[in-house]
Amino acid sequence: MSRQPILPAFFLSSALLWGCQSVDTTEGGTVGVDRQQYMAVSSQEVDAGAKKAYAQMMAEAQKKDALDRDAAQVARVRAITQRLIPQTATFRPDAAKWQWEVHVLSIDEVNAWCMPGGKMAMYTGLIQKLNATDEEIAAVMGHEIAHALREHSREQISRQMGTQAAVGIVGALLGVGELGQSIAGSVADVTLNLPKSRTAEQEADRIGVELAARAGYDPRAAISLWQKMQGLGGSQPPKFLSTHPSHEDRISDLQQYAAKVLPLYQQASAKR
Repeated sequence: MSRQPILPAFFLSSALLWGCQSVDTTEGGTVGVDRQQYMAVSSQEVDAGAKKAYAQMMAEAQKKDALDRDAAQVARVRAITQRLIPQTATFRPDAAKWQWEVHVLSIDEVNAWCMPGGKMAMYTGLIQKLNATDEEIAAVMGHEIAHALREHSREQISRQMGTQAAVGIVGALLGVGELGQSIAGSVADVTLNLPKSRTAEQEADRIGVELAARAGYDPRAAISLWQKMQGLGGSQPPKFLSTHPSHEDRISDLQQYAAKVLPLYQQASAKR
């Protein structure tokens, strides 16, 4: 089989990458997160999609009687979040103008997330199964807020757009069918997306401990949080197959960066 078509496909896929815009989503902060990012889709498009998706999810949770069932629990999570939000200005001043929103969902999973634009959710499973302290909740929410500040979702969408387009070009030129394109897409996903996803997790960990420290929460709580996560047990995929760092690597990195921002916590605590 001739391999001639691969060459033009390479140049076409490269052109897609050149079409991406280099952006500085955040300032580096004390933790020094300054990786260059490339985006192929606008933040306005992603934020609009997130707003719509969030409204739909909250409406569905309401129908299932899973939305903000425990008033005291909701008040607790919102109070912690409200201390974190002002600290986002350290990394990007525009974040203060976002329409921040947080709800507690009665879902028995250890999870929390923040969509682009500041649309957040905390699951009761995380609070209950980890017996999470306020400091540990701050660590979780700080981490999730960091994903939004760094626009990791927008970055992931941009990367997927380029990958899918390149796979489509190669598939058309080589004449492969839908099955072949599906396999090629899976290979591209593992090759291109997973290492960057691990980078995004590390960035969110580091920014998260700084947000918590500036808000007056002990950043070392992120360490105890992941030690509790590790204690939950269950299978964990090999490091090279996982989008998340291993527990050991994550805890080691958090120890280093929690120590780095500890003076910020001490300063914030002295003012409270």
